[in-house]
Amino acid sequence: MYLSSGLEKGVRTKELGHMKIGFIGTGVMGTGVINNLLKHDFEVEVFNRTKAHAQKVIERGAKWVDTPKELAEQNDLVITMVGYPDDVKAQYYGPEGLFAGAKSGQIFMDMTTSTPTLAQELVKEGLNRHVVVLDAPVSGGDVGAREGTLTVMVGGDKVIFETLTPVFDAIAGRVNYFGDAGWGQHAKMANQIMIAATMLGMSETLVYAKKVGLSLPLVLDTLNGGSAQNWSLENYGPRILKGDFQPGFYAKHLLKDLRIALDEAEKMNLALPATALAETLYEKLVDEKHSGDAGTQALIKLWWGQA
Repeated sequence: MYLSSGLEKGVRTKELGHMKIGFIGTGVMGTGVINNLLKHDFEVEVFNRTKAHAQKVIERGAKWVDTPKELAEQNDLVITMVGYPDDVKAQYYGPEGLFAGAKSGQIFMDMTTSTPTLAQELVKEGLNRHVVVLDAPVSGGDVGAREGTLTVMVGGDKVIFETLTPVFDAIAGRVNYFGDAGWGQHAKMANQIMIAATMLGMSETLVYAKKVGLSLPLVLDTLNGGSAQNWSLENYGPRILKGDFQPGFYAKHLLKDLRIALDEAEKMNLALPATALAETLYEKLVDEKHSGDAGTQALIKLWWGQA
């Protein structure tokens, strides 16, 4: 059947419980999302630049394909969840990219945190091929991806967005539609601005509390029970106390997001001094401490001096 979506030929949908899903990106976040799709009985085919990194989801029942083009040729919905805007372009364009294998009536959904401009470009290219492209970045880190409780921020065709409810139900706890193409990415920038502020606040809180000799576990327990409670403190505070800097979300990816946010703010003549400070500090963490592959909680290394 066909749904009205502004496309000349419409977008084909089917009983979503039987929809075949292609997925590109088997990192920390992508692996959690794929596992939840499999758990909800979706057929999932996967591609990743390094096949070995897809082995965990293959063992859970996902099927490997050799190129993004092949993934597009064989699936109704293709989801991308990679690291950087350039990585997104590499998966969508070129002779072996998604658009090369696209079929009329198909849906592509980019869950990478990317730029609003690129999201709009993908939609335009999709229209030329009678394909709908949604931007749908997420928040919730590795915990949300693993437990299926992500928050998803969506931009693009609203009719098509609404048809994907069973897919979102499998992977997310909250899904909000923000408007036209790119507006999901704008919402994610607002999210990252807040995350940056809470990461700085948590770091300085623990540095101060340690300096004066307070019990850090007691400080976490107290703050999480009052008005200072926030997601970063609750989820990353205990990891810091254990010396656990494994990534729930990479520091280098938050730095990328802050640069995108500041670039968008500059286009609007909007000053974001706290976000600019966060960018400076994360840049120092990534470049001077060589901790880009650590989690965002590694920011505290700037004060505590861990290698």
